[in-house]
This record gives sequence, C-alpha cells and structure tokens, in this order.
Amino acid sequence: MRAVTIDGMSETVTYQPLTSENASLLQTADVFDNAIKPDQLAAFLAQPGHHMVLAIISGAIVGMGSATVLLHPDKSPTLFINEVGVSEAHRRRGIGTDLVRRLIGWGDAQGCMSTWLATEDDNHPARALYRACVGREQSGLVMYDWGDTSEHDAHD
Repeated sequence: MRAVTIDGMSETVTYQPLTSENASLLQTADVFDNAIKPDQLAAFLAQPGHHMVLAIISGAIVGMGSATVLLHPDKSPTLFINEVGVSEAHRRRGIGTDLVRRLIGWGDAQGCMSTWLATEDDNHPARALYRACVGREQSGLVMYDWGDTSEHDAHD
C-alpha cells in the first residue's frame, strides 16, 4: 500500500495481481489503450507466464503493469514488460514506479535473470519513468513490425 495525495487529499493505493476474482474491474479502467476483449482476458489469466499488477484506489483501477516470462532453449528466462499504464489524474505520484518494481520482483521470483521493455522514442513520460526505475536506455536497437499478420504470408 502507498499513500498518495490527489487534489490535496491523501488516498491509499493498494496493489493486487490480476485474478479472475478482480478481473471485472478492468471493464471500467481508463489505463488501457483499447476496450478489454473477454477472450484475450481469459487467455491471459490462463497462462502461468503472464502477470498483471493492478493499482487500485477506492475500488477503481488507476494503474496497471503487465509482463510475460520469455523462455528460449539457450537462454535464461527473461521478463518482458508489455505495458505500464497509469491514469492521467494519478501520474507522477510513484504509482508507475511501484508497478515496474512489482513486475520486476515477480520476474525475479519466476527465475528471470533480466528484464526488458521497449517504448516509443517520443514517449517522454514513459522514458522518464523507466529511468527513475534505474532502467538503462539501450541504443543500437531496431524494431520490426508485421502489423496484422493475418494479411501477410511470411514466405513471400
């Protein structure tokens, strides 16, 4: 738990892992890019290598962070942080930092030897958050995107 000040009032933030018991809270959260897809939510919950931490104030989600354990035959497990989102009204109060730290802690408990994520180069708030969490910005990376893969044939 963490006490944060919002509009001059102290509020308590609690952190919970996403479970089937609290998943209904996602429907009213404003921390996602898109509407929640029930089939994808069910698949996320069913996979043991997927994890989401929710930041909750007064029964409402004000932040979330999600991560996935990546496995490969010749590498140690690695944690990939998929996304961290905090509602506009609750930013710059340590919630994002808490979410990142909790995800990394979960990854450590899963045996992950490293953690990584990517963000857009013009996403200055996210980059500031990750620097505050002592993330090291890497250069020399190039990202490729295939968009909607149902429209592509990888063998062309």
